[in-house]
Amino acid sequence: MQQPNPFSTSPVLLGGENRSGTTLLSVVLDSHLDLLVGPEIDFLEPPNLGPHILHATDLLAAGDPRVAGATKNTVDPFWYDGVHFVVQCRRFGLDFNDVRELASKVMLELGNDIVSLVDRCRLVNEMGELRRTRSGARRWGLKLQRKIAQIDDFARIWPRAHFVHIVRDGRDVAASHLKTVPDWGYRTVAEAARGWLDVVSGPHRIAPLGRYLEIRYEDLVGSPRSTLTRVLDHLGLPWDEAVLRHAEYEHALFEQPHGHPAAEAAGKPLHQGRVGRYAQDLTRAQITEFEQIAGCELARLGYLSLASPSGEP
Repeated sequence: MQQPNPFSTSPVLLGGENRSGTTLLSVVLDSHLDLLVGPEIDFLEPPNLGPHILHATDLLAAGDPRVAGATKNTVDPFWYDGVHFVVQCRRFGLDFNDVRELASKVMLELGNDIVSLVDRCRLVNEMGELRRTRSGARRWGLKLQRKIAQIDDFARIWPRAHFVHIVRDGRDVAASHLKTVPDWGYRTVAEAARGWLDVVSGPHRIAPLGRYLEIRYEDLVGSPRSTLTRVLDHLGLPWDEAVLRHAEYEHALFEQPHGHPAAEAAGKPLHQGRVGRYAQDLTRAQITEFEQIAGCELARLGYLSLASPSGEP
């Protein structure tokens, strides 16, 4: 990887497996007076990110039929990555002109098409700083989502960043994929178990000391005050009661959801309604299969096994 020229900014970078509460956490933290936190922006594709998103922005602004609907089912496959990037920027509170100006600025300053990981992060950094400046917040944040598995790379690029990794019982994650997002989620329990392991088993081992915090979704919704106190202490920020009332505030994601699969749920007050859903949504055989693949990591995170009467994996 290209050696980074470290950024002096101090973003809050959230990570986690899909369907683990990352969107909820981003909205909750976005309620804090000193934080501006957006949903994910997928910036690893396409190869020539700069020109591609400039063209995609123009197509979206013009209502071109090749990008109608901005979903995989409606967008010309060649344009999907660029269109998806622009749609995610809008969820972050950036308009078409913002995207054009920032992409053009970074391309001009770098003298390339924004290809390397470092240069892609440079564009994301510019976007975060623009939103932070406009909002008056002290820090900006964004979801890395599954890219938290590469925390060592991002920690070198952003040496002042803090990382918060939200994990959720992998069996509930599997149930959510199979029952809630079957069109794009994992198709089998085994696939879900291996994908969950890919995201949750590594970051805590390679994360920079003092800059990484792992929390559980179940604790966020079950003991929000104590869990969010830990998060804000980790970020060096004072307590703000607003984080317990995120649903009462305006957020860019709510204003520009563009079909985000978790936007509606994230707009509701914190509740434990989906904790333990796997017990009803998965068969005993599916639960056992998941635990056979990922039981050790479930145990590390404090999730009891149903595969044996003792509750041990």
